[in-house]
Amino acid sequence: MRTKSFDQIITEIRAISTRNEIFLEEVPAPQKLAPFAFALTADVELSPDDDEDSATGRFVLLHDPAGQEGWSGDFRCVTFVRAAVDQDMANDPLLIDLGWSWFLESLKKEGCEFIAPSGTVTRVASASFGTLENRENDSEVEVRASWTPINGNDMAAHVRAWLNLLEIASGMPPIPQGVTQLSRHN
Repeated sequence: MRTKSFDQIITEIRAISTRNEIFLEEVPAPQKLAPFAFALTADVELSPDDDEDSATGRFVLLHDPAGQEGWSGDFRCVTFVRAAVDQDMANDPLLIDLGWSWFLESLKKEGCEFIAPSGTVTRVASASFGTLENRENDSEVEVRASWTPINGNDMAAHVRAWLNLLEIASGMPPIPQGVTQLSRHN
């Protein structure tokens, strides 16, 4: 099977629709990592009354027709997801393993075939002092991952997996199967 052109792949990615709570934006991609690159950022806003996003992320698709050492293929997906978590969750020693399982489960849910996954899961807890002492303590989990898709013809599934990871990390409840979310009004 012939692999789609990079332009065809990007067209399919641009056609992905997201949940109302996710704001997706195309951003400049890194230019020195591969001959072809595409990047998206996303912010999850669970409550319109809240000024802060509950999760944020970045997805970068890299393509080098000649492949690159360490990729084990000619495409590489690179992602970052950061989400606010409550203090109890941040203190749970299983949070690190849980964050990685969210990543793997998201890929599995979308039927993504991949090799060479790598990444880190970090939990961050912050306390404020001095003139900032009135701020509440906050905690976050960060999932950074990269992997090589086996099939270059279904990159949109890998982007949907990243969006699913954002949903899980932000604590967004899943939409039941068979239910269609109404689109947001602009």
